Amino acid sequence: MTPSGDGAAHALTERVVASLSGCTDPRLRAVLSSVVRHAHQCAVENALTESELMAALGFLTEVGRRCTDRRQEFILLSDTLGMSMLVDLINHGTATSATESTVQGPFYAPGAPWRADGDPLTDDLGDEPLLVRGHVRDTNGDARGDAVVDVWQNATNRLYAVQDAMQPPDNLRGRYRTGADGAFSFWTSRPVDYSIPDDGPVGAMLRATGRSSWRPAHIHLIVSADGCVPVTTHVFDAASPYLDSDAVFGVKRSLVHTFTRHDASADPARAGMSGVWWSADIDVALETAPGASVAR
Repeated sequence: MTPSGDGAAHALTERVVASLSGCTDPRLRAVLSSVVRHAHQCAVENALTESELMAALGFLTEVGRRCTDRRQEFILLSDTLGMSMLVDLINHGTATSATESTVQGPFYAPGAPWRADGDPLTDDLGDEPLLVRGHVRDTNGDARGDAVVDVWQNATNRLYAVQDAMQPPDNLRGRYRTGADGAFSFWTSRPVDYSIPDDGPVGAMLRATGRSSWRPAHIHLIVSADGCVPVTTHVFDAASPYLDSDAVFGVKRSLVHTFTRHDASADPARAGMSGVWWSADIDVALETAPGASVAR
């Protein structure tokens, strides 16, 4: 673009920003003004063509068309462009001893059934049952009884219940309350690596840019307790080959766990089980909410 063109572009950007001066919400005005400036600058720096703009608008239109009650293509777009993790880092990236957070992802469904401690997440534990045991504490090390551990994961066919009409709606979903000592446990099937939905516009973008659509095997947790800041986090399987190429950039090394292998036939406590099963021991530390009093 010529210098005079640069000046005209700058003048246009300023006119658009000025048009927001009547916005009575200062936060909305500030964020939208910033979006306008950065988007306009991107167009100028790359000398965006009219056909490229229409292609981008068409792409976003297709992203919207793919959104249903079982699929959220815009969350996939945010995740795969690293925006979800960037916002996570901005809001939760300070150095604390709390368990690190990561993306929630597009497959969370609120209202999972309440389950008793030790109950399975599914009626089918598959060939590799996994026992997850842990404690919830605050960053002072105090046990958090009556904390809520909201869990969900994909099935061995690589799909979540919200994606798969063949699964019961509550399959591999559940909420647990911790005991007075902060302990919780549940049985599940060992999670498997899976591809994010790649048959839509986000998948086309990944292929066009030579990127993988795979996520490493993991279990999702949202852990909350009175007087603490909730955390949305993962339990990643250290054996996954995709830890260094997660399609949504969600892996944090503190969240990677090595699962322990057990032989049921050599374990008297597992009477009635056969073959191999696995266990994972995790601790979740919650940050005390600002202004909250901590009972001693």
